Amino acid sequence: MIVTTEGNISIITHERLSLEELLSAINKQYESIKNNNIIVNIFSITPITAEALNTFIPLSNSHRDSNHSFILVYNEVAIDELSDELIVVPTLQEAKDIIEMEEIERDLGF
Repeated sequence: MIVTTEGNISIITHERLSLEELLSAINKQYESIKNNNIIVNIFSITPITAEALNTFIPLSNSHRDSNHSFILVYNEVAIDELSDELIVVPTLQEAKDIIEMEEIERDLGF
């Protein structure tokens, strides 16, 4: 797992880990990134089912409850199969755009 930081965004990229191993590694390092918005870039793990992506829901919900964004980057799953509790976008740029919009909403009190 590779973690890079751009301002207040931690971008996590998988490096030869299974989805389960990646989630475990994120949970182990969570204390060091919990104050940042998080993007998990899993575009290179294929195939991933919507059920497998749903394993990120508890982490996503707890992170979002602390007023930070949590976004998965993956482009090979049908949006209608995903839980409404997850934000999944096809590109890294879209993830950054969503974070920017969510920060504006938080600043405005939404």
